[in-house]
This record gives sequence, structure tokens and C-alpha cells, in this order.
Amino acid sequence: MKNLPPFALAAALAVAACSAPAATEAAPADTAALDASGEHPAVPLADAPFRVQEIASFDEPWAMTFLPGTRAALVTEKAGKLKLWQESGPTLDVTGVPAVAYGGQGGLGDVIVAPDFATSGTIYLSWAEAGSGGTFGAVVGRAKLVQGAAPRLEGLEVIWKQTPKVTGRGHYSHRLAFSPDGRYLFIGSGERQKFDPAQDMTGNLGKIVRLNPDGSIPADNPFAGEGGVTAQIWSLGHRNILGLAFDDSGRLWNQEMGPRHGDEVNLVEAKANYGYPIVSNGDHYDGRDIPDHPTRPEFAAPKLWWNPAVSPAGLAYYGGDLYPGWKNSLLMGALSGEGLVQMRIDGTALHKAGRWDFGTRIREVEVREDGTVWLLTDGDDGRLVKLVPKR
Repeated sequence: MKNLPPFALAAALAVAACSAPAATEAAPADTAALDASGEHPAVPLADAPFRVQEIASFDEPWAMTFLPGTRAALVTEKAGKLKLWQESGPTLDVTGVPAVAYGGQGGLGDVIVAPDFATSGTIYLSWAEAGSGGTFGAVVGRAKLVQGAAPRLEGLEVIWKQTPKVTGRGHYSHRLAFSPDGRYLFIGSGERQKFDPAQDMTGNLGKIVRLNPDGSIPADNPFAGEGGVTAQIWSLGHRNILGLAFDDSGRLWNQEMGPRHGDEVNLVEAKANYGYPIVSNGDHYDGRDIPDHPTRPEFAAPKLWWNPAVSPAGLAYYGGDLYPGWKNSLLMGALSGEGLVQMRIDGTALHKAGRWDFGTRIREVEVREDGTVWLLTDGDDGRLVKLVPKR
């Protein structure tokens, strides 16, 4: 990892955006027609309310979290390294990280800090691990981060596992988020490209689960009375959840990849069934049709969806004032869509707003305490970039 000249990537991205096919105009103030469709046109970076400042480089970065009260962040690299990036110091390897099953979409995943991090130093990690007979699954663990010249993890304990482990190396999801009151840990658990497990209540694949911080099951979970793995489940019928975020009203939002198109953002409600694989606004990759959400109103429909796909990755709530028109918005990275997507929150509704063409895959979105937005680009030469508000 190395620190890089601050404007190198900004220049490259601007050139890429400006040399792309002519972009259509930004979404109008009245977005009803756009919201009801899969469309969401992108605009060049030149028209964005920010400029892109390149900060650092990482090898296949996947997730990041800022450490409260500091100018430092933890960054996961998919092959199994955890990095402590420091704005005014060197980037350090954190030791004590678990071994991961690296391959396909698997490896070291999300990282977040515990609500009591300031006193406990506890962080939470997710990763893929191997099982028997060529199977794999995601796990979540917690440990104490000991900082200093040689940062390390102490007391790592696994608190949750995907059940069952299955073959294949896709759709682990394993995104993490704490409720605003700090009482509950939410985990996105993908359906592992197996379709039907998303509706199977005997396993936790294709679900969002809700746990206490120690991994135990809250007594008021919607299916707590069922016992076993079922008691973990908060919502079901999900595909590949790659973003979880709470807004300032305490609502939980998730984004997930559709199959062939049909990416979606959902308002997550207890006990709700989001319909996959029975319904989707996308289709199977072999061309077979999947009925659209309106054909089955008993399933919860997405608040927004995209066709063509944008391949969402990373989701953050923005409540600051540094970027015009962004207050009370969700910000979402796009992989195949190669950019950043903004959605405005209006109570329980969501409206398509800005979308900017970066010309590169955006893996992660985070907001620092000072209200600045930071991104990780994807790949073996992934970059940490800061979005500097235009004055």
C-alpha cells in the first residue's frame, strides 16, 4: 500500500467520464416516472458537486470504517488483510486477523466498530470460511482492536455463521450494521446463488438477521418463538445484500443485486418477505423470465430498482450539509454501473436523484464524522478517494 499524489485519479476519472458516450440530463425534481422505472441516467463528474481526490491504494479493498474521534480507518482487503489507514501517518497491517477462504466473491468482508468502541475497542468482521465437502459460508466475529505502532486483534470470537454451508463461492453478502441505539447487530446473508434458500425458513441464507451484540438472539425477534436458526431471521426473500444502512429516523435500508438486471433498494421491515426468487424485476441469466414484483403484491416491493443493472456495492446514509442537495439521502456505489448513486429519502419513500459516471467500479461508500464522503474503488489496484465538496 502506498500514499499517492492527490489528483492523479481525479484527472483519470474526469477524462474517463468526459470521454464516455454523451450522458443524458440529470433527473428532474419530479422523479415519479423515473422512480417507477428501471432507468437512472448518469452525468459526468464535471457536473458533480464534488471533485475526486485520490488518497491511497489497496489490493482488492472490500469495506472500510472510520474509527470514531480519529482521522484513521480500517480497510479490509479481500485476500485476508486488515489495514489501519492513518491520514497523518503510515498505513499499518493489523495482525490477528482470521484465515479466510479467498476465491470467487469470498474472502475478508465487512468491518464495523462496536457502539461502545471508544471504551471497549471492539470491532466486528465478516469473512468466508471453508466447510466440509467443498462447502463454504460466511461468518461474523468480534475482537478488540489494540492500536499503536503494531496494531493487532485480541480475543477474536465467532458469533454467527451462515447455515447451511453450501458449494460455490458467490453471494455471501455478509454486510453488517448496528441499530442506532446500539442494541442490535444486523447481518445481510446472501442466498449463495442457490435461489430457493431465500424462502427456506430452516436456514439463514437469503435473509437479514438480527442479533444481540454477543451473537445471541433477541427475545422480540419476529420468529423467536420458532427457535433454532429461524429465530435469527428479521426479513427474508433477499438475493445478494451488499449494503445495509440506517437513516436518522432509525429506518433500515438495504440494497441488493438482482439477477440479470432488477437491482433494488428496500426498506427493511420485520417479518417482511421481499420475494426472491419468486419475483424480481430482473430475469434469470439464461433468459428465463421471473415474474415482476407487481404480479405478487403479497411480497414487499422495492422502493427503487434499476434495469439495466448498476450492480450495487456499499450503502451509506448522508445527513450532512457539505454537498448541495444530499442531506437525508442514501449513497450507493455501483460496480458494473461504475459510479455513485444518490437517492433522496422522503419518509418511507425513496427518490432517484444524482448518478455520476466515474468510469471505474465503486466498491464501498463511507461518511466520516466531518461530513465528507469517501469511496473505495474495486480491484487489485483499488483506491481510497475523498469527495471534496466544490465551493
